[in-house]
Amino acid sequence: MIYKQLISRLLLLLAVALVALPLSAQDAAATVNVEEGKVLFRNNCATCHNRNMKDKLTGPALGGTEERWADYPREDLYSWIRNSQAMIQSGHPRAVQLWDEWKPVVMNNFLNLTDQEIENILAYVQFVYEGKDKPAGGPAEAVQVAPAKPNNTPLFIALFVILGILAVVLARILANLNYMLQVREGAAPARRKTLVEILTSKGIIAFLIFALVVLGGYKTVNNAIMLGRQQGYAPEQPIKFSHATHAGLQKIDCQYCHDGARRSKHSVIPAANTCMNCHTAIKVGSQYGTAEISKIYASIGWNPNTDKYIENYDQMSEADIEQIFKKWFEDSYKADKGSLDSKGQRLVSDQWDALKASLTNENKPQIQGPIEWVRIHNLPDHAYFNHAQHVTVGKLECQTCHGPVEAMEVVQQYSPLSMGWCINCHRQTEVQFKDNEYYKAYQHFHEEIAKGQRDKVTVEEIGGLECQKCHY
Repeated sequence: MIYKQLISRLLLLLAVALVALPLSAQDAAATVNVEEGKVLFRNNCATCHNRNMKDKLTGPALGGTEERWADYPREDLYSWIRNSQAMIQSGHPRAVQLWDEWKPVVMNNFLNLTDQEIENILAYVQFVYEGKDKPAGGPAEAVQVAPAKPNNTPLFIALFVILGILAVVLARILANLNYMLQVREGAAPARRKTLVEILTSKGIIAFLIFALVVLGGYKTVNNAIMLGRQQGYAPEQPIKFSHATHAGLQKIDCQYCHDGARRSKHSVIPAANTCMNCHTAIKVGSQYGTAEISKIYASIGWNPNTDKYIENYDQMSEADIEQIFKKWFEDSYKADKGSLDSKGQRLVSDQWDALKASLTNENKPQIQGPIEWVRIHNLPDHAYFNHAQHVTVGKLECQTCHGPVEAMEVVQQYSPLSMGWCINCHRQTEVQFKDNEYYKAYQHFHEEIAKGQRDKVTVEEIGGLECQKCHY
């Protein structure tokens, strides 16, 4: 009777813990995350909207957005952010009002943003608008934000402990029942087995070894699958290169810099001489002044003081390089401020230290030489991917896989790059047969389209799911 009551209570505790698991996830999903909203704002909104949330830029100031949309359902604001032109065409009063004020400037579509992500952005906008991001005459106040993902680790530990206790109790019950049966049959041993003997029996040890092998195998395979593939990975680069400025604001085509995407397997990282096509003339950046562009000059050997390449630059000493670039920093500061004061001297020193730290490391002691960018997108060696096949033949936009790069200050891995993600794309993506020389060989598909027997051909139908297409 006592055993039954104990088991009932343990099962009740287990049921309560299991019910609590989805509830905690739901509660976390309903909590806004200001820090995540900050990242989303910078990657999606900062190109057109002022970061102080109070002044106009290419688009209106975002501070007070929720108040201005308060007379309409919350879903209307979500729809406006995702597809503003659709809202305007539907005749929504607030959408039409904004269009009349800002046309012909068209707001970008953000169809990939979830309701939760939009709420995070709005929370960050209001946070900055109310000045909570700045300290009020003293140490900055701690910002209380929800974690990006709910932490269920304590709950899982509690479940593990409960299940462990339940297993021990059941093992003891079974041992007692077995002993009682042996007594009834007259074959009882001289003494009962202790709990320690039960838990260290061959059966229990074999089960634990089996469980460890299964768990270890699962973790090993799962980590191997995710090796080099981290969605949202946005490492700090040696140069603070802003895609939002170059691809977004300046409208530079992706393939101008990544010209390998249209003609080879790799999209290629542009060499510094590609940067110099523009930066022989543009010497001062809009965000960082001379600090970041000078790193390009120092890597390739361009003297910004004389506007000439430096002869025998690879043999130049670090002291001589330092003299060239400190002079450039000083002259630029004087041109802006009139004279070199103590603040200017600190700025010159800091910019040189940052330049040296970005272009040198334990494996590259010299400043001269290629910029060692940190790789973001990486596929395992057994997976074959050809950029030219997708860009030139498939005519896909870069954003299909890489997301809205033109809105990213710091580039991140936008898509999961998993096998399932690629397969689903091949199943859904329509092959662009029209005026495409590459697909003339598929004559039977062209004939079926002409006869009206089919209206499209997907990548799957031309062999896009064959294993050897991606795995050699």
